[in-house]
Amino acid sequence: MYFLQQSYRRLILGHPLLCLLLIAGLVGCLAVYIPSGKLDASADALVLEGDTDLAYSRLINTRYGSSDFLLVTYAPQGDLYSDETLARIASLRDELLAVETVSSINSVLDVPLLYSPPVSLTEISKGMSTLSQESVDRELARAEFASSPIYRGMLTNADASITVLQVILARDEQYFELLEQRESLRELRRSGGLSSEQEVELANVTQIFKDYAVEVNDRQIRVVAAVRAILDSYRDKAEIFLGGVPMIAVDMIAFVQSDLAVFGSGILIFIIVLMVVIFRRVQWVILPLVICCTSVTLMLGWLAFIDWRMTVISSNFVAILLIVNMSILIHLMVRYRELAAQGDDRNQEELVWETVRSMARPCLYTTLTTLVAFASLVVSGIRPVIDFGWMMTLGVSSALILSFVILPAALMLLPREQRQTRVEGKPFTLFFAGLTEHHGRKIIVLFSLLLISAVYGITQLQVENRFIDYFDESTEIYQGMETVDAQLGGTIPLDVIIDADPQVLADMQAGGAVFNSDFEEGFDDLDELEAPVNLPPQELAIDEELDGFDDEFDESFESSFDDDSGASPEALNYWFTVSGMRQITKVHEYLDGLEQTGKVLSLATLYEVLGDLMGRDIDDIQLSLAQRNLPEEVGDVLVNPYYSAENHQLRFSVRVMETSRSLRRDELLQKIRHDLVAQLGFKEEQVHLTGMLVLYNNMLQSLYRSQILSLGAVFATIMLMFFVLFRSLKLSIIAITPNVLAAGIVLGGMGLAGIPLDMMTITIAAICIGIGVDNTIHYIHRYRYEFSQDQNYVAAMYRSHGSIGKAMYYTSVIIIFGFAILALSNFRPSIYFGLLTGVAMVAALIGALLLLPRLILIFKPFGQGAQ
Repeated sequence: MYFLQQSYRRLILGHPLLCLLLIAGLVGCLAVYIPSGKLDASADALVLEGDTDLAYSRLINTRYGSSDFLLVTYAPQGDLYSDETLARIASLRDELLAVETVSSINSVLDVPLLYSPPVSLTEISKGMSTLSQESVDRELARAEFASSPIYRGMLTNADASITVLQVILARDEQYFELLEQRESLRELRRSGGLSSEQEVELANVTQIFKDYAVEVNDRQIRVVAAVRAILDSYRDKAEIFLGGVPMIAVDMIAFVQSDLAVFGSGILIFIIVLMVVIFRRVQWVILPLVICCTSVTLMLGWLAFIDWRMTVISSNFVAILLIVNMSILIHLMVRYRELAAQGDDRNQEELVWETVRSMARPCLYTTLTTLVAFASLVVSGIRPVIDFGWMMTLGVSSALILSFVILPAALMLLPREQRQTRVEGKPFTLFFAGLTEHHGRKIIVLFSLLLISAVYGITQLQVENRFIDYFDESTEIYQGMETVDAQLGGTIPLDVIIDADPQVLADMQAGGAVFNSDFEEGFDDLDELEAPVNLPPQELAIDEELDGFDDEFDESFESSFDDDSGASPEALNYWFTVSGMRQITKVHEYLDGLEQTGKVLSLATLYEVLGDLMGRDIDDIQLSLAQRNLPEEVGDVLVNPYYSAENHQLRFSVRVMETSRSLRRDELLQKIRHDLVAQLGFKEEQVHLTGMLVLYNNMLQSLYRSQILSLGAVFATIMLMFFVLFRSLKLSIIAITPNVLAAGIVLGGMGLAGIPLDMMTITIAAICIGIGVDNTIHYIHRYRYEFSQDQNYVAAMYRSHGSIGKAMYYTSVIIIFGFAILALSNFRPSIYFGLLTGVAMVAALIGALLLLPRLILIFKPFGQGAQ
């Protein structure tokens, strides 16, 4: 320890200018990388890392050809089916089709019409009409879009006042190939099966994927910008909103960029104002400002250099780093000014060294507790939260180092602070000391009531929330989702996948093989029996004609078992039977009847359409023939998205009403799974639920576990650190109590206010403990020193409140108002994060100035003392 102290004094205090120049050079080298920093707002931010359902979801998306798309809601001022409106929609569609990566558009003008007027299967095979054709009866089309089992609630709302254009983006096969390579190698690593060569391959593929993802994000930003530019020229005669996952990702990136700028500049301005009010000296404004900016620049440059991307969660990184760094600096500056005010003959180096020596231990421990809080976030299992935890761990570490290097070195280049001749009033914090001494019982009662309320509030905590509530009502994300939810069948996708019963399928395959063999043998026998022998010429001609008909029938029959998709006849017969379709219809009607679901599409839609078109009950043969004779464009709409013949699998596409106040994702998913098994007779292994609703729910449900694990890790580690620092179990328990209460107040307050846990609010309790415990460490460290002077608990309390209490108060004010700046965000979780953290820090400060000294007076952890 002595060697480290002397090395620090010799290097930092002995060569201050050289130290500052080296740091300036390092920061300058890293600063050039900041413009190349990347932002990430992909859908991975909403899912749980390592979630097995994620791999299944990607498999289903690949199997059924799902592609990204944008939704354009179009509410015309006039009649939707008027010439002018349809012409404008056609013009809008054509302009959108010319946008980069747009492959096709589904609109009322483009989809095939089956009921305008009703057509037969023969007419379907000859081609379908669309609303863009002048010969189509628009009133029939209006009725079809309002009542058709395919289009109702999908392309127009009930009163045809709003329509939607689905802008389908071309599937980026290279992106998904790279993703598949990365995920397959990651899965091997999780199972412990990666060789050294595969480790290198994984690193290469990961980097290639990250680089290509940047291209994809840039292209996505261009596409959304181009679409918006087109839409702007059509807003004069219609109310238009843009929606879809790509648009949300782009806007969230814009939110991150805005938050980084707003939070950073806002807190810097606040720091300047506060430093002027507190210290009233130019040097005490410029120095902390320069050090904070240096710390942020260093970290942003480093993150850009190693290609570590910012997310919506880590958009708070700059603000929190500034706050934490400033709290360290204030403690150093207040201590230096205290020593300088004593008026002794120590020179500048001695003053600076004493400041560093006396503050090194408490600042180190306060920083370590903060690191523990942020590092605990890595157990969340949510990649953006994990990244945020590691970013802040590195950021806080660099802030501590820079604070103890730049500030002392800079002070060595400045003249010694002179003793102030101005008489200052009593510190405001002495008011809390008076309350502690004279109203101790009331303080205990008050905090006991708060603890009881917090415990009750924590029992009311929930993770269910509406994704739409993450955004302000003025944002296009909110308005677009609300419109689609209320008028056009729901926003959040849920796929219900049902596999064939393995046992029944095996029986059918075995029976089908026997049937085919017997059938072929029977025809061979008939051919032998019917071989013509010395027939007259006329009868021979007739027999040859019949043989030709037999051959044609044989070919037709055999072709009915030849599926280009790779399906076997048994696969087709498993679902494409009347009984199979009736079972599918029951599932469809069940899903459609749930309160929280909107539009549901499946093979039941095809069955209903065929029943309408054929005008009679359909038997198994007609159903199979109809399926095989559907034109490609109809099959692409009614069959392929909902049926995989090769895998004997059904897909029910469900859109869930995100704006529904009754939506409880986990309860809904459990109910669907239970009812499909218990009521509709499927086996558990046949039923699978997937889609964004499932992945998002998995992430939310993990928050309870993550909150318990992170808080448990924080409490255990901090208690251990307290014991090492204070060498007293009693004092460690006393020290942790105010911080436990602060965390309980914020979590209980969330439960009582109905604010759910989410990706942002899950971090509050751990962070509040990590930052709030700084006050506890500083206060106890100073209290122990003051108590050693006269062994008087009460006098030591007053002196501690009047000295370190001021620094605690200043730092807490910076933290509280600094986090309050997050309320300027467009992202609601950031607003909650800022305000709730501010509330927690108020509770932590009051606990440190009232409850903590009261507990010390009661339990006397330093010995009996004079009183």
